[in-house]
This record gives sequence, structure tokens and C-alpha cells, in this order.
Amino acid sequence: MAGIAAWIETAEGPAQVAIFYVPGLDQELYAVYHHDPFSNANVIARGIVGDIKGEPVASPIYKQHFRLSDGRCVEDDSVALRTWKVSFKGDEVGVEV
Repeated sequence: MAGIAAWIETAEGPAQVAIFYVPGLDQELYAVYHHDPFSNANVIARGIVGDIKGEPVASPIYKQHFRLSDGRCVEDDSVALRTWKVSFKGDEVGVEV
């Protein structure tokens, strides 16, 4: 399972987000920054969703794993992706900015 990338408008300007739908969890939707700080590329949405110690994670190019709940890198806790609250709005997905 992978995510999708979307553009949002924030107070700081436009940003690319990676949105993941993980059915079966208490929190089914996640939105994190699409930019991978290790490869310097917008690839997080292409990461494969997996599980490390019960925490859903996405793994992009160099195989670092980012927790979807808070954006923290599992291998390097000093690195984190920005996260946004995300929810279903009827048939649409809403990202709080």
C-alpha cells in the first residue's frame, strides 16, 4: 500500500503532502510532508506502508522509515516530517492547514 501526493496551501505557502489511507486502524488517514530529507526528493507518497512495532510507517528511497502518526524517522529520531490533521469530509479528504 502506498500514498498519494497532493498540493495544499499553507500560511507559509504551497506544500506537497503525502496522504496515506490505512484501513483497520483507529486513525485511518495520515498526512505527512511529501519531501524526503534524506534523498532531497518528493517521494514519501511512493513509500511502501509497513509496520514497525505496531506503528504504521512509510519507507522511501533510502529505506528510512517514517512514522505516519508523528513524522519521526525511526532510524534517526532527530529527523521528522511535518504532519497535518486529515479526515474524511463526506466523499472527500480534508487536510487541516
